[in-house]
Amino acid sequence: MPITSTILDVALVRPDQLALAGSEARLSYGELVDDSRVAFAVVDSLHRAQPEPPRPAPETQGIPITAVSTTSAFFTARIIAGLAGYRAVSATIDPRWPLDHQVGVIRTTGIGLVISESRTLAEALAAAGWTGTVITPAEFATREAQVRSAGTPAPAPTVREASEPFLMLFSSGTTSNPKAFIKTRQQYRDNVAVSSAHLEPLPEVATLAPGPVSYSLTLYAVIESLATGGSVHVADDFDPFTMGPRIADEAITRIVAVPAVVKALAEAAGRSPDRFHGLDLLVTGGANLPASIRDRLAEVLPEARLISYYGAAEIGFIGDSRAGDGTWITVYDSIGAEVRGDDGQPLPDGEIGTLWIRAAACSDGYVTGTTDAQLQGPDGWASVGDQGRIEGGLLQLAGRAGDIAITGGHKVSLPEVERAFETCPRLGEACAIALPDDSLGSIVALVIETGSATGAGLAPSVPGKAALLAHARARLAPQFVPRRFYLIDRLPRTVGGKIRRTEATELITNGQGQRL
Repeated sequence: MPITSTILDVALVRPDQLALAGSEARLSYGELVDDSRVAFAVVDSLHRAQPEPPRPAPETQGIPITAVSTTSAFFTARIIAGLAGYRAVSATIDPRWPLDHQVGVIRTTGIGLVISESRTLAEALAAAGWTGTVITPAEFATREAQVRSAGTPAPAPTVREASEPFLMLFSSGTTSNPKAFIKTRQQYRDNVAVSSAHLEPLPEVATLAPGPVSYSLTLYAVIESLATGGSVHVADDFDPFTMGPRIADEAITRIVAVPAVVKALAEAAGRSPDRFHGLDLLVTGGANLPASIRDRLAEVLPEARLISYYGAAEIGFIGDSRAGDGTWITVYDSIGAEVRGDDGQPLPDGEIGTLWIRAAACSDGYVTGTTDAQLQGPDGWASVGDQGRIEGGLLQLAGRAGDIAITGGHKVSLPEVERAFETCPRLGEACAIALPDDSLGSIVALVIETGSATGAGLAPSVPGKAALLAHARARLAPQFVPRRFYLIDRLPRTVGGKIRRTEATELITNGQGQRL
């Protein structure tokens, strides 16, 4: 379903139905249509006022790019939704990205307008010779008020051509700096067709999607809810003390959130179960959700269903897991999946290789100048470098290419090693790495995060080496069992909280960990 078509239809039939809600404001479908006319009028005038506008990346077909870089989830969501019915390409830039990367992305992709509170970003862009416009949300609101007062909004939004560029998105940045890519309107419609068939963003359902809208998971929850006639509630972050009452008061039955939020929700529900009993469905991104989170959720909210989906922002939704430990994924019927070896040929069942996907929602490729990586092959199949195995038609992920260690001729999935330690008592976050070894090629090591405890000897909460080995040997094949264990204060992470394995390996190689 195209997002604008549904917004216009619901605004006509049920104009008072809630479309978008945040902590500071809310919009019905009728109000969202009116709001979009004002927002686009401001955006369009800002682009047109530039004497030397930046040239947008060729993948945008010459359409000006507007980026939102703010911590306000509601503001970001309403701008993205508001521009959807116009000739505009929207982007969200995480304000927590390093400054030089924000500047580089904006200049390389030809973003022409940035809505941001950061004076530092504006100064850095000016110093870099960028000719676009930076405006704060407060200044943007002032201009919107002027448009309303003058009675000069833009024409009503319309359903756009399927091939027209819609959003500029960015990869997660787990293994490298985020890469830019474009989603056309048809690609997003194809993606909504898959998610609406499996993840239940149903008409009039109230969905909570807490977290930055710069996360593709949160952004997509906003898009899919509006595209299917639902109501979406956003929040800058997940505060268990305020979310419980909000879920109850707003009759929220569906939550789309990252695993860390699902964990926090389960703990909050354990303390105040009555506020969460109306929840019917929790949808989380990233298959292989830790068993501890699944078990805790089932304990405190036995009536709530959990779907852990797997997908890539560049490709779209691929499959999900709903039972057991969540490590085996059912690939959706409309999606093709193959595991291939280094020679590009399909591998037998059970062998680890590179996962290739065929999906209608897949982007055509990455934006020129942001990376040399190729997304699609000549045959139309695409890969983001995920590793996995297929057995009996089910898919099990093994991480990215850098998540596979070759030790003694065996392929070892480092994420699989980490999963084995999720049930280890008194153990916090851990990252499996591969270290060079003269005889085996590499060996597996486990790096354990301890906070600030490593400076004063063993952290009392961390099991000893013997206990760690016993735990691993009971759950892993011999070649998967770590040969070394290290303690470190903090594991390196992306701004989104994902552990950077390459950087963790470098820290240990440089002697910045305490070996057990």
